[in-house]
Amino acid sequence: MPLDRDQVLRSAAALLTRKSSATMDEVARAAGIGRATLHRHFAGRDALVGALEELGIREFEAALDSAFLDEGPAEEALRRLVVAVEPSAGLLSFLVSESQLFEGDGINPGWDRLDARVAAFFRRGQENGEFRIDLSPAWLTEALYGLIGSCAWAVQAGRLAAQDFSYMIVELLLGGARRSVEE
Repeated sequence: MPLDRDQVLRSAAALLTRKSSATMDEVARAAGIGRATLHRHFAGRDALVGALEELGIREFEAALDSAFLDEGPAEEALRRLVVAVEPSAGLLSFLVSESQLFEGDGINPGWDRLDARVAAFFRRGQENGEFRIDLSPAWLTEALYGLIGSCAWAVQAGRLAAQDFSYMIVELLLGGARRSVEE
């Protein structure tokens, strides 16, 4: 039976989001395969993390596509985005904490594409008068990533109910990003 690479990656992501220091042996056990099989497909941890990075970028791009960020009020688009990204939030949380992905010249250009799309969305909200203009789109983008990661960890640790994921992120971000009527 051929190996389902995406299933192995999803199993690895599920483990690594809970235990970022997991060994390749632990990843293989979580995926239900032997260590030798894992190493045939991913030569080591760096190769595995690189494949997870590609998966995470693809999933976040798919969430951005499905959220239709250019349609309707920015607040509604933000809500759609957070709902769309929730299934891969743990993987994204793991990836943004993997400093090896953001060091040196080998940074995946997918991250720049994601940042540009999210920043453009926040800029649209600012231009439409929905979001504060004193906070840069780049900062709002980083704040969104941070909230997604923090919320994923809180849900995983049982400190927050999973059904509150979207509400908590959107309300906290908008409470700080929303342009007040007095301005």
